[in-house]
Amino acid sequence: MIYLSKAWKTVWAGFGVNLSLGVLYSWGVISAALIDDYQWTATQTQIPYMVASVVFALSMIPGGRLQDSVGPRIALLIASILAGLGFILSSTTVTVIGLTIFFGIIFGLAMGFGYSAPTPAAVKWFHVINRGFISGIVVSGFGLAPFYIAPLTRFLIHQTGLPTTFLTLGILFFLTIFFLSFIIQNPPSGYLPIQLKSKKPQKNYPREIDFTFPTMLKTSQFYLLWVLFFFGTFSGLLIIGQMAKIGQEQAGIENGAILVMVYAVFNFLGRISWGSISDVIGEKKALLLIFLIQVIIYLIFHTMTAPHTLLIGKGLVGFTFGGMLTIFPVITSQLFGLKNLGVNYGFIMTAWGVGGFLGPLLGGAVRDITGTYQTSYTVSALFCLAGSILTFFINKPEARRSN
Repeated sequence: MIYLSKAWKTVWAGFGVNLSLGVLYSWGVISAALIDDYQWTATQTQIPYMVASVVFALSMIPGGRLQDSVGPRIALLIASILAGLGFILSSTTVTVIGLTIFFGIIFGLAMGFGYSAPTPAAVKWFHVINRGFISGIVVSGFGLAPFYIAPLTRFLIHQTGLPTTFLTLGILFFLTIFFLSFIIQNPPSGYLPIQLKSKKPQKNYPREIDFTFPTMLKTSQFYLLWVLFFFGTFSGLLIIGQMAKIGQEQAGIENGAILVMVYAVFNFLGRISWGSISDVIGEKKALLLIFLIQVIIYLIFHTMTAPHTLLIGKGLVGFTFGGMLTIFPVITSQLFGLKNLGVNYGFIMTAWGVGGFLGPLLGGAVRDITGTYQTSYTVSALFCLAGSILTFFINKPEARRSN
């Protein structure tokens, strides 16, 4: 019972950490304010966001190594300090260079160290057949965060201005992550994972071989997962980064926070639902379904010019993108083991950073040149189509078989 309590405390504390770090998905509200109040271009508003995405992904590697070697607490304490500093310093200079350094780099580091710790710690407490469900709970905090951060940010901007908004959010995120860091922990050595009730057919699972990251990087499966993750994140982050302006220009939705909140709810539901779905039908089939749904959405996204249709489209993007963020750490653990999951998934997450850079860059540039986002939607649909085909090639790496 003691271990069960510690396991669930780790899960829900990890959810709470991600509930703070998920402010990245509310960037659309901030970018709209930068355009309207500070006369930034659409492309300029994406620079801090793109840099934050890249730094976030790259810093998951050292954050993951720290998690695997000494546990999650140190990584989370570092994240709490960087999150506070990033936003507080952003409040001192609302310029492209200033936000690129303070939000993009410093808060990007906070996200990397903070996101790398909770999920590996949580899934290590539970049996392999429950990893999708547990991973879904932990990462769903990141997806749900915009539900409260977007309206809070919009309210603070209108009442106090952007600098004071940054200051307030910095203090809030520092305190939250700091206190939760003392709850999250890895299970002890030799611990027998908890097995929850599951609808997944019972079978004998082969003993997992724990890959170190140098060994993992020699397998073709690592690069396949990396490309798949890039295809999915490129499309999703393109939509997220421009969310408020897409709603305003494409469907006349002036309150961008509504779009962000709808996206957040469906992103949260997607992370929970697809985790459970993958536990039943398997991660490969679940990932295939996600990509196919996204192909259809992006092909018709430009036709969603009424508020209700665009809200449905945004919701489906959030639902499928959230599922992707649940499934990839589970697949990584299945192919490369649990022991080094923090750093191994950190390398996979670099694809998120590249997608987070190129997706918003394309979206902003296309908007500035053509006045619409239609070309971006088409590219996203083609990437997701390619991703759906590549899911058929996911297999256990050859190095694992030889072991």
